[in-house]
Parts: sequence; structure tokens; C-alpha cells
Amino acid sequence: MTNALMESLKPQANPNLPELRTGDSVRVHQRITEGRNERVQVFQGVIIAMRGGTTPGATYTVRRTGAHGVGVERTYPLYSKVIDKVEVLRNAKVRRAQLYYMRQRQGKAARLREKRFLQV
Repeated sequence: MTNALMESLKPQANPNLPELRTGDSVRVHQRITEGRNERVQVFQGVIIAMRGGTTPGATYTVRRTGAHGVGVERTYPLYSKVIDKVEVLRNAKVRRAQLYYMRQRQGKAARLREKRFLQV
């Protein structure tokens, strides 16, 4: 393949996407088309996994605990055009790349320690 073709195949970074890390509490705004209508659906939770690095198929999984303690997970493509914006609400200090153990946690046990930044 030529270099020009390789450059055209690289995924275009979404300008509305901040730097995301595992453990971040985020609010994802996704455009949903239902027939002729289009609306924005918001999903808020903790990023428990980042998969695929910088490849075109890279994804991140967001988990939240819904009503009656039922966990809900959604996996979003990192370079998707249907994502309007992603707001990072909190950064947490985590020591794992994937937080799948959060699936067994409920209530206060599911809390993550907030990351502290040095004041200069």
C-alpha cells in the first residue's frame, strides 16, 4: 500500500473527545436516529475498559449501576461519528487496565478513589 492510502485509512480523531482513561467517570452524549427524528441520549458511568489502542476498531466500555442495583454496560467505538461529546466528570486512581472486578461490586464497595493533582 502507498503512504497516501495508509494516511487516508487512519481514523480521524473526534474533536469532541477528551483524553479518556480507565476509571474515569464520564457522561457520553450519543446521537440516535429513530425514523426521521434525531435525539441525543446521555449515558453516565465509569470507564471499565479501553480496548484496541489507537486502531480504527478501538472501543471503550462504560458501566453504571441502574435501578434496583442492575448493572448496565455500553461499549462505544472510540472514533464513532454518532458520539456528540464525552464529558469527563471525575478521574480515579486505578491500578488495572480493565476494571471487570467492578461487575461484582455494589454500593460503597464500587467506589473508586479520586485522583489528586498537585497544586503548583
